[in-house]
Amino acid sequence: MKNDGIGQARLLEVTRLVSRAGDRLTGVDRVEYAYLDYFVKDTSVPCFAILRTAVGYLLLDRAGMADLRDRVRDNRWGRPDLLSRFRRKYTENRAAAESDVRRVALARCRSTRLPKMLGRHLPKGTHYFNVGLTTATRRFLDALRTIQPTIATMLHDTIPLDWPQFCDDRNGKRFADFFDRMIDYSDVILCNSKVTEDDVLRCAAPRTPRTVTGHLGIDVPVHDVKPAPPPGENPYFVILSTIEIRKNHRLLLDIWDRIPDADLVIIGRRGWMSEDVFARLDQKPPRVFEYNNLGDAEVFSLVKGSAGMLFPSFTEGYGLPPLEAAAMGVPVICNDLPIFREVLGDYPVYANVNDSYLWIEAIRKLAQDHKAGVATQPPMVPPTWDDHFKAVLTHL
Repeated sequence: MKNDGIGQARLLEVTRLVSRAGDRLTGVDRVEYAYLDYFVKDTSVPCFAILRTAVGYLLLDRAGMADLRDRVRDNRWGRPDLLSRFRRKYTENRAAAESDVRRVALARCRSTRLPKMLGRHLPKGTHYFNVGLTTATRRFLDALRTIQPTIATMLHDTIPLDWPQFCDDRNGKRFADFFDRMIDYSDVILCNSKVTEDDVLRCAAPRTPRTVTGHLGIDVPVHDVKPAPPPGENPYFVILSTIEIRKNHRLLLDIWDRIPDADLVIIGRRGWMSEDVFARLDQKPPRVFEYNNLGDAEVFSLVKGSAGMLFPSFTEGYGLPPLEAAAMGVPVICNDLPIFREVLGDYPVYANVNDSYLWIEAIRKLAQDHKAGVATQPPMVPPTWDDHFKAVLTHL
């Protein structure tokens, strides 16, 4: 039965979460998961989710969204169905996840039938949220317009536009196309910070999109995290991120032989454009430990037990790991970037990445404090997801 009622239901894009089934959630993944969890719990507003597959679209109601949320949270996936097994490029987990969603879907259709499916199940005026940088085609957005939606897109940063040297050509072009398309189609651009908002408006000029800013929440189970024992004989420092050129692991590897009384723990999967760093790590440098496939509990435990988090990134859109560390009372040394000044304030030790001596001295000082059992400062009170949604949803 066609739904002609006017309403403010929510439609969340969840293609990214399903495509990354089985992987530890990155910062952008966590944002999409937080929106999924919040929409499921907020029973005052009807909610739906949409997933693009190789053969069309799947639509979930609240029950289906809750099922997906629980599977992502527990990393629990069923068996791939016949349709998913035909997709040779799919990982086993992605095939299983897409099959799980298909089993609980409210409706499904091929791309050509999308306007009819949306019109049948969603009220006009539905708010569509794309917060995971999922590429929405013009065909999809045109189909979405048949229900007169409010389209809200989150842009986490403009790094591929401002720092193309940190992206390969294909991904840089893909982001540029996505950015232009979403600026053209979106009724509102969601930004994670004032820094990002300023960057979006600058890159969008002369267009002037409407923007809403809300800091991202931190949901580390602070009081339940138990510190991990050191992996070596010394106090250790952690860097938590994908190993890619922008994150600047090279700086830490360059200086670590001058910090003899501390270990370096690198947490994160290997990414792109860092073959020289991978080669150095393959040589197993002394007092350097690499972990590529840890779960959240193990990651947070290692961060909690560390003498500090190191974040020498050249540029960031937000930087969740330093905020998570600060929420646990773990010292942070990071590059002096405007985004860190905005979200972390005076909590970190700021060290320009061009000053290796300053990094060495700051790390040595924290290592000495850790050995002496000196707490450098109390935990930071981080932004919450409730604060984020209050800032965002009240302006739609």
